[in-house]
Amino acid sequence: MCWLRTVMLGAGLTVCAPAVAAEAPAFGQPISPSDLAPWDISIGPDGGGLPSGSGTAAQGAAVYAAKCQACHGEKGAGKPNDMLVGGFGTITSDKPAVKTIGSYWPYATTLFDYVRRAMPYNATKSLSNDELYAVSAYLLNLNGVIGNDDVMDAQTLPKVKMPNRDGFILFPGQWK
Repeated sequence: MCWLRTVMLGAGLTVCAPAVAAEAPAFGQPISPSDLAPWDISIGPDGGGLPSGSGTAAQGAAVYAAKCQACHGEKGAGKPNDMLVGGFGTITSDKPAVKTIGSYWPYATTLFDYVRRAMPYNATKSLSNDELYAVSAYLLNLNGVIGNDDVMDAQTLPKVKMPNRDGFILFPGQWK
């Protein structure tokens, strides 16, 4: 008789199990497009998603001095954090010695995207669009990629040809 109770109890649990498994947890709510918009800020190599605004290297020098220099050193020389300028000719091996914006990064839009998301370290996403374009222009200028008076904006930034643009192997369907 004891084994019959065990079989019946097991059969009852088996019948109830699918009903319990079908219930999903009721945590949160679906995110609305307006709530997602501040986080949907990806910028591709083609410049898709770049915001309005503009800046020059001359304007970016002041932004850099105020908001970047403490971590990246004067004129991007590094210390205490990553060096942003120089390193040319150091990526000829499988283990590049110095990866900077000018020596390694393939797209100028990547610079804008990264700075927009992650800098300054103590106040991420705090730079205005004009400050972002200006500091990007400043760093590109320090690396010899653009001139001091070149205006960077949503039209010009994607057209910047980075020194290492052709240094990466693209897979079918990737950006060119």
